[in-house]
Amino acid sequence: MLKAYPGDVGDIDQEKLAACIAACFECAQVCTACADACLAEDMVADLRACIRNNLDCADVCAATGAILSRQTAGDGNVVRTILEACAAACKACGDECAKHSDMHQHCEVCAEACRRCENACRELLAAL
Repeated sequence: MLKAYPGDVGDIDQEKLAACIAACFECAQVCTACADACLAEDMVADLRACIRNNLDCADVCAATGAILSRQTAGDGNVVRTILEACAAACKACGDECAKHSDMHQHCEVCAEACRRCENACRELLAAL
């Protein structure tokens, strides 16, 4: 879709941008599913922080993916700020999920998706 954009996208690395958008939307889906899986666990009370981090991360990732998908008249400061916020949310969620990954496979999968998204955000930030 990025290649179909009719305007000038500037100097931004299109491959890193596309990878970051994909990682954001993947992470949003995985975090939403992990929160749901946490709610199905018998020890749900012990997973409150994980669920909260999952839901916060999912929202930030979805917003980041949407903002990065828009190329017309963007504000570089907004893009940088949301990429930093997304990397921070992914780190927090990944760290929390990693605490539960030995007991819950969904947390292991989520921690990995969060790490991929955090890295993609940081790589895109470095390229801006």
